Order: sequence, then structure tokens, then C-alpha cells
Amino acid sequence: MSSLDATRFIGALDVCETGLAKGWAFDRLPPHLPARVHVLIDNQEIDQILCDRPRPDVDEVLGLTGLPLGFEYEIPEQFFDGEPHRIGFRLGNRASLLALDPANAAERVDHLVFDGKIPVRYEAVLDGIKRGVLRGWALQSTRKTPRRGGVLLKITVDGAQIAQVRADRYRGDVAAALNCDPNCGYEVVLPTRLRSSAPRQFRAFILPDGKEVDGSPYVTSIANDLLETRLVDIADTIGRLQKELTQLRNDIRDIIPRPSHNLSNYDIWARHYQADLRARLVKARLETPLTDEPLVSVLCPTYKPLMRDFEAAIESVIGQSYRNWELVIVDDGGKSPDVAARITRYCKADPRIRALTLAENQGISNATNVAMDAAQGKYTVFFDHDDLLLDVAIEVMVRAAERTGGKLLYSDEDKIDQAGYFLDPNLKPDFNYRYLLGCNYICHLTMIDTATMRAIGHLKTEYDGAQDHDFMLRAAERLKPSEIVHVPEILYHWRMTPNSTAVSIANKQYAVKAGVRAVSDHLKRMKTRAKVEAINNMSIYRVLWKVTKQPSVTVIIPFKDQIETTRRCLRALLDNTDYSRFEILFVDNWSVTEEARDFIGEARQIPNVRVLTVEEPFNYSRLNNLAVAHSSSDFYMFMNNDVFVEDSNWLKYMVGEATAAPDIAAVGAKLLYPTRIVQHSGVVVGPAGVAAHVHLGLSAEDYGYIGRARLTHEVSAVTAAAMLMRADVFHEVGGFDEKELQVAYNDVDLCLKIRSAGYRIVFCADAVAFHHESLSRGSDQTPENEWRFFDETQTIQNRWKDNAIFRQDPAYSRFFTVDRPPFFDLHAPSELEPVPL
Repeated sequence: MSSLDATRFIGALDVCETGLAKGWAFDRLPPHLPARVHVLIDNQEIDQILCDRPRPDVDEVLGLTGLPLGFEYEIPEQFFDGEPHRIGFRLGNRASLLALDPANAAERVDHLVFDGKIPVRYEAVLDGIKRGVLRGWALQSTRKTPRRGGVLLKITVDGAQIAQVRADRYRGDVAAALNCDPNCGYEVVLPTRLRSSAPRQFRAFILPDGKEVDGSPYVTSIANDLLETRLVDIADTIGRLQKELTQLRNDIRDIIPRPSHNLSNYDIWARHYQADLRARLVKARLETPLTDEPLVSVLCPTYKPLMRDFEAAIESVIGQSYRNWELVIVDDGGKSPDVAARITRYCKADPRIRALTLAENQGISNATNVAMDAAQGKYTVFFDHDDLLLDVAIEVMVRAAERTGGKLLYSDEDKIDQAGYFLDPNLKPDFNYRYLLGCNYICHLTMIDTATMRAIGHLKTEYDGAQDHDFMLRAAERLKPSEIVHVPEILYHWRMTPNSTAVSIANKQYAVKAGVRAVSDHLKRMKTRAKVEAINNMSIYRVLWKVTKQPSVTVIIPFKDQIETTRRCLRALLDNTDYSRFEILFVDNWSVTEEARDFIGEARQIPNVRVLTVEEPFNYSRLNNLAVAHSSSDFYMFMNNDVFVEDSNWLKYMVGEATAAPDIAAVGAKLLYPTRIVQHSGVVVGPAGVAAHVHLGLSAEDYGYIGRARLTHEVSAVTAAAMLMRADVFHEVGGFDEKELQVAYNDVDLCLKIRSAGYRIVFCADAVAFHHESLSRGSDQTPENEWRFFDETQTIQNRWKDNAIFRQDPAYSRFFTVDRPPFFDLHAPSELEPVPL
């Protein structure tokens, strides 16, 4: 209450809302007559009114006896022009009625601001629940329009939103009582999970104002059917127990002392693994004995090795469990008499060892070629003069070749230092052509059908330093992907010496340049236009496809309000997309704010931007499926509204990957958090954790595991937060599952359908954008989302449990975990799922 004139006038301006200003004033002289106040808008007097309305609240404070001293002033229509205005009131002594400052309640101001927009008045009621349906009605009106339905409301249960609904259902009873639009009712069918015996609080709010309706909150339990209620109570109990068991399991795993297997203690893990592999092989010999033991030629070009390392290498061949082999040693120039003498002794001691000495040093390629020509076995193995073979390596490789019919086989490998410790394993994916373009990930141990080797041809000296990479690329030109077989066992130990690439690629910069030429020439032979460059002078390569024809692309972006974020996403796309044939299709999922209406109007004025409005509960899968139905483009680019692109070539990079081969169906982008750490660089799948983002938390510049954070490669899944997909394949596999995977894992499910249909998916490391993850839909871990997230997790598990890709992601090593940090935590060797031997 403000005292404006202690001798005569007192009063206050209380509020100005929905076009109505309210307050009170009292004139002590004469006290029996209502006070007169002057109305000012924008400091101009426009009217005078009497304070002649009852204000019992003020009467009680002032000790008056029901004198009229209140006022309500309806602002004239001409001031609702969309611009803000100031309204104030003055008394007879020209003193202003003061109001609380909306920005600072401790201060008083002599006016209030109204936005100049035509005020909407609401009348709304929450009736209650009948037969599992929440019912009510709502009306809106303005000075110019009569009462009508169509009001938007938000419904919550125990504080969590369960529905957004428009009041447009027929309510003849309301129309008869109020003489209004009959289509003003709303109904919400309550989920079965709410039909328990526990009381729940239901509330309804008008949107966008947030005003709670009459009759809200409404507290009741929904128990129309005793059996159904009991079953729901049991389901609730199971849900709580499931959550508690999960938490307990995590707590126990963190508390109970147990061996922790990861790359930081790989040496210990590797020794346990090797013992386990030998034991499995003993069992395999009994269950599936080899019917044939073909001769295997092991090729070992040699040039001035350290004697102890050379001897260890040769002894690792001699000690093989598989006995039908020949070792072809090529002494390249005979520069070391001690090594030459040692080779001679080996040849005399074991007739399976043959030696060839070159008169002059000819280099690694020519020395290997001599050995290739001398090979007599059905299969040929490439072996460096200072590395080590696991004692069962050749046997495992031969068994794999005979079992699969593979023409070129490769195993996993690790490194061994001068002290004999195992470290830095290269645990590889199944054949991954796109990864092979970026680096020779195949490397060791490689075994090839000898006839195939000769058809591919010799190593080429012009690629010395990357001659193996060139050979693998030429093999990929000749062989079917199914003929290149990954043997997921660690069979080869790469010796770390001061001059080896196992220590530093800087020692072989010529190899980097040779690698660029090898990949470039391969792509030329494949009649593919691309630019190849080394990444930071490392032997890993960026391949940028040259897109000559630009297929049409529709960028699909669902949103609900969050206009500042959505506008930023749009602006980034328009400013930072150097691509001629793209359009943006926003899917407005029932936005309610005035800012959203303004944004939609603005967006529709932009030539290549469209807006589709969907007034349905949030269902990410359905929103995208509906958008697809309104597009005729060659590609769909699914994108979250909280993804912001910066590199103008981002879409060219992704389209280039998608059109590089006819069996590529989808391409995912590299997404960074605003802090420039990795949020997405591909997704791995598996029963233990369903799906996991690899390299999560790495810095944007980090290479990741064996270069995979910086290299484009094939993966089993990518996030739909930024995923480009061929339109024809999307329709072929049935799109997103909008029934059982409405929010979570719909992109993983879609990717698994794509892979199961025989198509490939690529993670494009060069298409980089920033992602404010889950800003658009919130977290799955909040209480109101837990039930839904659990159901969607179970859907994925049940649907894909027998699928080979889901059981063991071919783009990911079986040794790494999915439910713990990918590319770091290792399964205990005893817990690994057996693979054929």
C-alpha cells in the first residue's frame, strides 16, 4: 500500500494483465464519495474513472465500512497495436498511484507496461476422471471474438507431464450452459501404468500462459478394475525393484575388489588371454580336427636386424604348433656376416627353412617379391624379421581359412617392447574398406591364398614404406569383401625398436607420402574422383570425394518451442552450407509460445525452408516419418534442432560418402559438445549395453583408438542427431519404429535394419558439428522417463538378440566392452563369448 497524500489521498495500482488494469484509491474529503483518477497511457491522459468497485480486502486494512474504492480499467482497443505501452493513474492532487516494480519487488514505480497485444481470456475446468479418461473443457475469448474452443493444455501427473492436448472435442453441456462453441472439451486416455491403487495428483495448465485451470489439482487413484489395478501395482513394484537391482549391481561392481581389465594393464590381460586361446584350441582339435594340413609359406625379408630380435623371431616360427610350414628368409644384400651365419645354421638345423641371399640391397619391396616368387605353400604369411608369432598363430589362421574359404585373412596384433611386455593392441574390426582407405589397419598377421597373391602381383617399390598398404588395396580391388576374413584373435607381436614405425612414424616420413600415393592411385584405378591427404603428417589419410552431381537433400529438424536454439540451428544451416540442392523441413511438434509462432512465420518466408505442424504427443520416430512423407528428395538428413554446423562443406562431405558406393545407405557426422570434446564418432552395439558412443569425452583433436576418431570408417550405427540417409533405403527398411521406439534407440534400430538388409553405414569424421545433446527432449534418466526408457531398451534387446550384428558388432572388437568405456575396458578372457577355431 502506498501513501501518496497523508492528508487526503491514498491508493495503489495493483496489476495490469489481459487488457485490464486494477487498483484502488480513497479520497478522505469527502470520504463517502468514490475517488476520481486520471488514466495516462504513454504519459498522455486518455480518460478519467471513478473508484466505485468493492474492495473488501482494502476496507479491512483501512478499517472502513464497505466503501467503494476499487477500480478495473479496460484498456481501449486502439492501444492493442502490438507495441508495448505504459499505463499509469493519477489522483486529484496529481500524485501517481504506485505499483510494485515487476523487476524488483523492493521498488515502487508510477506505471506498468503492457505488451499491446490483444488479450486472451480463458475459462477452463478439470472435471475429473471417468473410466480411465481425464476430462475437462476450456474456452478462450477476446474483445473481438466470442468464446471458442481450441485451447492448448498441458496435463501432468505427480509433477511429470504426460500429455499435451487441444480442447476441441464436443461438449454440448458446456455449450448449453455458457452459450459458447461446443467444441471445447478435452480428453486424455491415461496410460495403463497409472492405473494403480496409489493416489496421484492430476493437474491441467493452459499453454502457453501456464495458468492452472479450475478444479486442478485433482487427486485420486485410478482403480476401476481390481485385477488390472493389482497387475499395475505389481508392475510398479517390478519397475522399482529393477531400478534398485541395477543400482545395486553398479554399486557392487564399484565396491567389490576384482580384476579390472583395460588397456592400462594389457600385459596381464594378454597373458591370461594367450593361455585361454591355447586351451580353446586344444578343445577345437578334438571337436573339429583339420582334415587337411596344407603347406604354409612364411616369408621373412631380412636386413641387418638385431641378432637377439632376429633369433626370437625365427624361434617363434620354429615353435609353431602347426608343423607343415616353410620359412623363406631373404637376406637383402648380406650386410651382416653374423646374421648370414645364423641363417645358415638355421637352414642346416631345420629343412623347412630356406634362405635366399641378394647380392645387393634391393629394399623391402624387392626382397619380399623374391620371397613371394619362392613360396611353395597353398597359403603365404608375411612376417617381419624382428617380430614374433604367437605359438598357435599359423594353426589358428589355417583353421580359419579352411573353415571360411577366405582368400586373404588377417588377425589382431599387439606390440612387444624390449623388456618383453605386451602393449598397445590393435584389436580390429571385420573387413572395413572405408577404414582401409584411411590407414592400413590390416597390417599383421596377414595370410593369403598363394594363387591369389600371385594374381595381385608383386609389391611395388614406388610405394616403399606403404607397400603393404598398396598391396591390401589391390587385394580389395580383386577380392569380394566376404573373401577378406578377419580372424579375431591376437596372434602377432610387433617388436618396438628405436627405428621401427612401432615407436614413431616420424622415423619414416617417406612412408607417409607413399601412403598418400598408394590410396590416390587405388582410387584412380577404381575410377573414383577424390582428394587424398595425410592428417598431420601421419600415416593416416583423409579422403574427400569430389561430388560432381548433387542429389537433392531434405534436412529434417523436429522442434518444440526452444526458439532461440532452433533459430540458431537454422541460421547456421543457411550461412554454413555450400550445397545447391537442399531444403530444410522443420517439424513443429505442437509449439505453444508466441515466439514459436513468429519463428514459423519467418521461416516460411525463406525460399528453401518449409514447416510441417504436428499436433501430437512427442514421438521422435513418428515426427521424422511424417516429415519423410512430405519430401521427395533423394536423401533425408535427420538433424536435431540443437545441432549447429560451422564448416560450409559439411553436407558435401556427407553426400560424398553416401554416394561413394551403391551399398552405402547412411552417413553419420562427428558431433562435439560446445567444449570441443567428442559426443559422437560412431555407435557400437551389443547385448551388454545395447549401444554406446565411442570416444565420448575425447578432445576434438584426439586421434582416438587406432585413428578412428579422426578417420572416416564403416560402423554399425550412428546417431540420428545428424544422419544422412538414402530415401529409397529408408522406405525399403520401413523407416523409424514409431510404435515401440518412440524416443530412445529408434536410430540404433533403424541402423540395424539397414545393416541387416546388406547396406553399409559410414561415420564421416570430416563432417563436424556442435551438439547440445538432449536439449530438445531431455534426459532418459528422469523418473517420468524411466518406464518408457526401460521398455524401449527391452524392445531392442528382444528384437535383435539373435542377430549376428547385434551380438557381435563387426565394426568393433569382441575384446572390448560395450557397457563400459568403449575402446578401453576389456572383457575378462574367461568371459569372452567363444568364436569358432
